[in-house]
Order: sequence, then structure tokens, then C-alpha cells
Amino acid sequence: MLLRQLEYLVALARERHFARAAAACHVSQPSLSAAIRKLERELGVPLVRRGRRFAGLTPEGDRVLLWAHRILAECDGLRDDLSVMRESLSGTLRMGAIPTALTAASLLTTPFCERHPHARVSLSSLSSREINRQLADFEIDVAMTYLDDDELGGVRASPLYEERYLLLTPDDGTLAGRDVARWAEVAALPLCLLAPEMRNRRILDGIFHAAGAVAVPAIETDTVSALYAHVATHRWSSVIAHAWLYMFGVPDGMRVVRMEQPAQVPRVGLVVADRSPEPVLAGALLEITRGLDLRDTLDRLLRDHLAPLPTAVPPQARTENS
Repeated sequence: MLLRQLEYLVALARERHFARAAAACHVSQPSLSAAIRKLERELGVPLVRRGRRFAGLTPEGDRVLLWAHRILAECDGLRDDLSVMRESLSGTLRMGAIPTALTAASLLTTPFCERHPHARVSLSSLSSREINRQLADFEIDVAMTYLDDDELGGVRASPLYEERYLLLTPDDGTLAGRDVARWAEVAALPLCLLAPEMRNRRILDGIFHAAGAVAVPAIETDTVSALYAHVATHRWSSVIAHAWLYMFGVPDGMRVVRMEQPAQVPRVGLVVADRSPEPVLAGALLEITRGLDLRDTLDRLLRDHLAPLPTAVPPQARTENS
């Protein structure tokens, strides 16, 4: 059995197409097919359901795929260990992030790459459920996600910050002049929110429910960027997480208003699979994280956006005072 054969099987399971898997592995399709058939002969079990096109893996193939992910991850760890011994950390850190935390991911990846210039980062936007699966299947090394997730298991977690919620609304909106907006009032506004399958939306729905309200948004989307694009038209308001300000700020003609503090504040953190040895690159990112204070960085950004704008002095008053 060769590592190359396992890499081909992983690529085939990911691409679900022989030609695309071969292209991803930079080999011809006959070479990939022959290598997988040889692996089947060596293991004595069929791994792939074959027909006119790829039809999926057999139950034995699914089991071998799980081991392939594990073996390839261990090989990556070996290479990383050796690179540390050469005093030059290299390789690719495979990182996932929920879309609502992706906006702040550069606060971690930038200092990581500055400290380890020979290392690379592969950053993917993933749902919290997909993060849980990919960590368990050795497909990613580390992730930014909600720590208050009942499905999150078998991981070591490092808290980064608590999510704080803001009303993003047109500056001539009915609640734009408030110091604090109430959830029941916000539910009555024309809203654009993330889609119900997003964990952030499910959290917001729970907070609205606790306030005795139900939000029925006019626009639902599965990306933060699309949400901002709609809100920037000044036709809708939204409830945003304060970390989004780091990437998107506040569009012209809009303002942010602090929301009532919910009874339970969601926490966002960095998680790695609870296994030994720990992936070297994931450990290096965790070490950098311990020297950062994302909570303070994002809270200072929030205070800057909530600070009242200086009142313009009329030209006549300036003349009289001069």
C-alpha cells in the first residue's frame, strides 16, 4: 500500500468524479483508476461502486477512507515535526471558520504567517456541523467556531471572544437614535438576516423568542457579505455580530445601535481535535493565540463605532467665535 493510493481515494471521495479527482492529483485518469484497483486487490475488498460513472464508495471504502484521512494527517504531522527540528516550520495549516467568525480570522492568520514565513494557511468557510465532521475526519487541523455547541465534542478549546450584537440600521431609521435597541422592537423592522440553517441565525431566533418576539426577515442569505450588500441599500436593517465590523465597518448612511444584552452570550473560540500528537501547525497557531487579545481588539473597535460623531459647528458660529 502506498500513500499515493490513499491520496487518490481521498480525492475521488471528495470530487465524486474520476476525471476531476485525477486532475486534482495531477495524474491521468487511467493512472488514478489503476492505483485504486491495485489498492482494492491489496486489501481484498471493493472500495468503489462502479457503473457508467462514479456511484460512491462501498461500506468498506468508507472505512478505508476514514483510515486514509487519519494516515495522511499523521504523515503531515511527521513532516511538520521534522520541519520544526530544522527550525523552520513549514507545511499547510488547514483551518476552518464559521462564516460569522471568518471576518476576524486574519487577526490570527496574519501573525501566524509573520512568525512562520515558510508555512501556509488554507482557510475554509464552514458550517459548525461541517467543522465538527472535518475535525473528526482529519480534514482540517483547527477551527474558529462557537464553543457553546452541543454537537462539539472531542476537542480542546481556547476562547477568543464573546459575540456582541448590534442593530445595523439606516441613520434615519426609527431606532437609529437609541442608545440601546430592544429585541422586540427590532423584530418589527424590515430585516435582512442570515438564513435559518446558519448557527448565528438560530442563536438570534432564540434571543428573539426569549424576548417574546419572532423575526420574519424580508431577505435571508447564507453569507455575511450578501447581508451587508442588501443592508447598504438602506431598505433593510439587520442584527450583526460586532466582529463583522472588523471587515465591513458601517456602510455610509447607516449606523449601529447596541442591542440589549441577551441572558447567554455566545462564545467564539479556537478548537483542535483532542488527539495526540497534536498537529504541529495547529499548536503553533494556538501558541500565537495565547499572546493575542481578540476580545479587547474587537471591543475597542465596537467602542469606536458606537462613539457619537462630533457635532459640526455652523459656519456662522465659527465666524462669531473667531
